[in-house]
Amino acid sequence: MNTIGTAEITDRLTLMMMKHNYGDPKRIQHSIKVHRFAQLLGRMEALDEHTQMILECTAVLHDVGIRPAEEMYGSSNGKYQEQLGPGYAEPMLRELNIPEDDISRICYLIGHHHTYHDMDGIDYRLLVEADFLVNMFEDEAGPDSVRNALERIFKTGSGIRLCCEMFGV
Repeated sequence: MNTIGTAEITDRLTLMMMKHNYGDPKRIQHSIKVHRFAQLLGRMEALDEHTQMILECTAVLHDVGIRPAEEMYGSSNGKYQEQLGPGYAEPMLRELNIPEDDISRICYLIGHHHTYHDMDGIDYRLLVEADFLVNMFEDEAGPDSVRNALERIFKTGSGIRLCCEMFGV
């Protein structure tokens, strides 16, 4: 396990993510919001410290594949993000001496955060729920879209609670 704590790791990753997304405050703020919701959901679900660290690191870096996808393919399509994101996240995680098993898990989650079936783990589930909370707000989702996501995506008690309270459904 890394000798620095989750807060220091996520702070350093946030600065790396900001440098990666230089000049793009919308994308930077999106990642910060997803991180904060993921952090809150993880705490509400009483995750162990290690799983919480994996979740938070992933949340900070979950969209690092967008800019490369736009440059390579002219699109921010979720599948391109999943394909390219791990390759950009891995060096950032290595720079912080994150253990190999943790790098593998974080990169796996980044590489699947737009895949909504076979979610294998609470870290995966909470990442997707946090991203949906932010995306629904940023995309100005209507009540029908929110209810649809609530039925299809949200499975944790904490995610359901935050979605209902935030969107009034």
